[in-house]
Amino acid sequence: MKKMLFILNPCAGQKKANRHLAEILGVFCGGGYEVVTYVTSAQGDATVAAQTRSAGMDLVVCCGGDGTLNETITGLLRAGAQVPIGYIPAGSTNDFASSLHLSSNVVQAAKDIVGGRPVPYDVGRFGSRYFSYVASFGAFTKSSYVTPQNIKNALGHTAYLLGSISEISQIRNEHIRMEIDGQVVEDDFLFGAICNSTSIGGILTLDPSQVDMGDGLFEILLVRAPQNLAEISECIQALQIQKYNCAMITFRSARKIRIFAGSEMPWTLDGEKEDGHEEVEVENLHHAIQLMQKRTEP
Repeated sequence: MKKMLFILNPCAGQKKANRHLAEILGVFCGGGYEVVTYVTSAQGDATVAAQTRSAGMDLVVCCGGDGTLNETITGLLRAGAQVPIGYIPAGSTNDFASSLHLSSNVVQAAKDIVGGRPVPYDVGRFGSRYFSYVASFGAFTKSSYVTPQNIKNALGHTAYLLGSISEISQIRNEHIRMEIDGQVVEDDFLFGAICNSTSIGGILTLDPSQVDMGDGLFEILLVRAPQNLAEISECIQALQIQKYNCAMITFRSARKIRIFAGSEMPWTLDGEKEDGHEEVEVENLHHAIQLMQKRTEP
């Protein structure tokens, strides 16, 4: 019989997975898996579970938000485990799942995993940490990790929007120098994201035709501070129509980026806080994971 490690974050989102736990486990058992279930109770638990309990497993499935997925991937990479990953999105925003069109119905997501196939995807390395879909700084990135979990659970995605609005009065430019595959970009930026996703914080959506989550490249979006109302309007319109050709926006694709910034400038990796770095290297780890996805062929 095949073996599965099932990692559940019981506090994610509106705790909907908890209400359907018996159905989810029934799907896995019906799919021929002997399931070992691990329930997290603190930040970092999913990493430890994936790192120490994945040996001998045919599949590791995590159920939670983007942070739970991040921790699970981190644990598997640290262990050097070549085990396919299944993801049941049950968080407040689920950017990664949105980009891959994974089902938001937790029971259906379990069925898609059991009947699915492994597909290779890239992972980002930020210094010594990993991220599955985004490393960002500046405006609107802080709300993902300062919004209390109980508020996220109650309000879902709205919590992020409210948190972003509250940040407006605290927005400041950050002076950044980036070496992007050998080319230098340096300026004061309002916001920046190094991403492997079409959705960022549930607020910003990139053009899907320009994002391939398995091509070995990141998409880099940098936004300078508009100087007047006309530039604000131009910048908003460019982001809305996903045509990044205005003067305030730099949009590039790259495999490796070296970043020089203030050590007091925090980052957000997959919605979790990362302290500032005077210098840090970000690298795309091509096809670092195999993610189970629903079969589309007849």
